[in-house]
Amino acid sequence: MDNHQPAAIAESEQRAIAYLRTPAAIRKQCDRLFTLTCADQLPHFRCNLTKLDQVADYVIQVIKDEYPDLNIPFHSRWRHFEVGNESRLGELEQKLAGLTPLEKARTKYDLAIVSVLLDAGAGAAWEYHEQETEQVFSRSEGLAVASFHMFCQGAFSSHLEQPLQADAQGLQNLTVDQLAEGFQVSQRNPLVGLEGRLQLLQRLGESLQAFPHLFGTGNPRPGNLVHYLLEGRGDGETREELPNNQQQITNNKQLSASNVLTAILEGLGNIWPGRVAIADVNLGDVWFHPALPGDHLEDQYVPFHKLSQWLTYSLLEPLQELGWEITGLDELTGLPEYRNGGLCLDLGLLEVKDTAILDQPHLPGSEVIVEWRALTVCLLDRIADAIRQQLHLSTAELPLVKVLQGGTWTAGRKIAKNLRVGGVPPIQIESDGTVF
Repeated sequence: MDNHQPAAIAESEQRAIAYLRTPAAIRKQCDRLFTLTCADQLPHFRCNLTKLDQVADYVIQVIKDEYPDLNIPFHSRWRHFEVGNESRLGELEQKLAGLTPLEKARTKYDLAIVSVLLDAGAGAAWEYHEQETEQVFSRSEGLAVASFHMFCQGAFSSHLEQPLQADAQGLQNLTVDQLAEGFQVSQRNPLVGLEGRLQLLQRLGESLQAFPHLFGTGNPRPGNLVHYLLEGRGDGETREELPNNQQQITNNKQLSASNVLTAILEGLGNIWPGRVAIADVNLGDVWFHPALPGDHLEDQYVPFHKLSQWLTYSLLEPLQELGWEITGLDELTGLPEYRNGGLCLDLGLLEVKDTAILDQPHLPGSEVIVEWRALTVCLLDRIADAIRQQLHLSTAELPLVKVLQGGTWTAGRKIAKNLRVGGVPPIQIESDGTVF
């Protein structure tokens, strides 16, 4: 019996790791907490579902203000690059003129992956002044514009003659001074979690080398993930021009969104600091909650994978530009961050049981934040359903990724700005620059 025990344990650990990396696990574990909340069996929040239609009405009005024709794009990093009515992506296309479509997609993956990993909450005091336009941006948009310019200047590349890329060596060689300069950080312009952001990018560089089947060999790039997703290899060799291979690429031009997420969670799982690990495998944005016992190892954990799902949403458009159809969009979940969660609290869909929760900051792994995020995931699905019913649209016509963009994220920011100075969220989080 003892001789077989380690293998059995390893199998259970492997099953738990695989399960906690799926969107289905996110919904199931969040739903367990949601069910407890609805039965008033969790300590920090209660749900008031009578407010659901009111929240849907509020979000619909925001959608109609932002997208009167209901032609809503995906909720992704690409929206932020166009802030201030500037065609930065048009400028990028000009820089990429002459590259093949696959090479362009690889470059866009390099940009999106690095930019999303730099997208954790900036704090209310930080701003970015764009010299080219004389405009000033803050929060996610400011981080996007700053990272866009750093990318175009070659900050993440180890090849001076090839600035428009990110690669393992360039990311590992990045210094805190370079990042601070790129984000215009100073004593008067502090950025939350600067060191955490740097470490995230440096660990990304290490992870690129650790997974050659995803990112290629030599000096691998995040963008080689395009090749892995489309052809099952990450070596970065562009074989697009070969007629026989072109036939292979175009035969079945469908890819599920969850497959993209799975690849991201495998390739980027190592970069997250100090999180839950099973069998020395870092699980990333996965947290423990004591109200979730169970017979299996994975039962006690609540996965969110917020940045990884945000990254997945941001990596879909370059694939669509290559002519690929993305399937299973709504298998992914809403993003459990403070804008969507704040919307639920500020409009009364969620209520805190003790207002002292609102008066002090909380760590990401605290019961308060884990519960808040889990309930947000479940409520976003319900808000989306209510919006579709009122607008007479199907899930295919208005997938969750468009509800977020239209949508709940913008509505959460709007109500926060109306209620609090600086538009800060209703619950304060002690961020290290790697979660939200």
